[in-house]
Amino acid sequence: MTKKQITMVTVALMLGNVMSGLDSTITNTAIPAIVSALHGIQFMGWIVAIYLLGMSISIPIWTKIGERITNKKAFEIAIILFVIGSTLQGIAPNIIFFLCSRLIMGIGAGGMGSLPYIIAGYIFKNIKKRTQVLGYLTASFNGAAILGPLIGGWLIDALSWHWVFYINVPIGVIGLIICLIYYKPVTPKSSPVFDLQGAGFLITGLLAFLGGIQLLGIANSFVVLGLVICSVILIFLFFMREGKADNPIIPLTIFKKHDLNGDFLLFAFTWGAFIAVNTYLPMWAQALLGLSALLGGMTLIPNSIVEIIASQTVATIQEHLRTFTLVMIGIITMMISVAGMYLATLTTPIWLLTGLAAFSGIGVGFIFVALQVKVQIDAGFKDMPTATSTSYLIRILAQTVMAAVYGVIMNLSLEHGILHKTSITMDMMNKLSDANTAKTLPQHLLPEMRGIFHSGIKEIMLVSFTLLIIATIFNFYYNFKKSSK
Repeated sequence: MTKKQITMVTVALMLGNVMSGLDSTITNTAIPAIVSALHGIQFMGWIVAIYLLGMSISIPIWTKIGERITNKKAFEIAIILFVIGSTLQGIAPNIIFFLCSRLIMGIGAGGMGSLPYIIAGYIFKNIKKRTQVLGYLTASFNGAAILGPLIGGWLIDALSWHWVFYINVPIGVIGLIICLIYYKPVTPKSSPVFDLQGAGFLITGLLAFLGGIQLLGIANSFVVLGLVICSVILIFLFFMREGKADNPIIPLTIFKKHDLNGDFLLFAFTWGAFIAVNTYLPMWAQALLGLSALLGGMTLIPNSIVEIIASQTVATIQEHLRTFTLVMIGIITMMISVAGMYLATLTTPIWLLTGLAAFSGIGVGFIFVALQVKVQIDAGFKDMPTATSTSYLIRILAQTVMAAVYGVIMNLSLEHGILHKTSITMDMMNKLSDANTAKTLPQHLLPEMRGIFHSGIKEIMLVSFTLLIIATIFNFYYNFKKSSK
């Protein structure tokens, strides 16, 4: 491609990352308004979980699709799915329609999040230039993530929550047009065999597992148990299939390395823990403190800024500190954030809550850099690409599962809280989650309702803290002796 074509394609890849980065934070700002408008507080955890599920089931598959039909076409399809999902969410008449649309959006996000880094590897042969472009992609994602709460809060307050999703349409259309005009892909020399059977086992297995988790406390216990058993069987069949497949979605050889398995476990437990703060801090600000969507979204900005600073800082000190120490610093700072929110009361000022959340950003920045480098070292040169993409998949899966679990915890807590309250209903708790609709509620009941909501968030933070304790144990087991040699 010409220099102009390469530049324009880079812009298109950055626009894809901008959309992904925006949705990573802008939706958290809109959750209170969404569950209030669509009467879906019971499905609050699914708003995050269903999107992450779409990403997790599609990330390993998008790579294979790109190999078969070119990365250009795969990336264009991913953008189209993301835009369609965004549009459908904006016009959603009920929570079920909204969640189905969000799944479509998540599948598109899986391609938009993974394919640009593969595409850059093909376009930019020069390592220095490729590193620079990858820096642009990361910066565009993080910059959009920082702006997301501000943009989302303003759109909700000035227009409505629907525009949080409509904003993706023009960005996606521009990126798609640029790709269609300027991107000239290299046609694959051969069409690799796509493991369709393995993909089917993986997708249905994950869907059944997440469905079983989310239905805890809602559906019949036998239904939940049946879904979980079904998911275990399907995942087992997936791994059996991958051991025989000519072109496996996830090669099983990488799981035979002891240290690499430790890296994956640490990623799973720390990422499952940190999503609690990012999801429920804006909810705290709006439901418990009665703040606007704009102010609620702003509580996440210091978290995002500190995360970027921490990830850049740890790169310079990594030569002087052991991996065990870096990861331990990350876990401790995340513990400070989670424990602080657990101990916070209904009168805790917003500036203190925001400051506590920033500690979580430090932890995520430190752990990500330290573990990502360790994953590549432990995997070895041959398995480095597969191990890197698998670690990404595990982080997404951990967030997916824990987002659903946190939603179940909140549902059970709310149901228990209103069980013997004839004057408080679940519909009223829906309205409490949004500062605007909360004004229509009986004012004398607000303190009691906020107390019920507060109990649910405390239980979520307790579970998150437990995950970090387990991560500490794994860090000592896998990294302490090795690092001290």
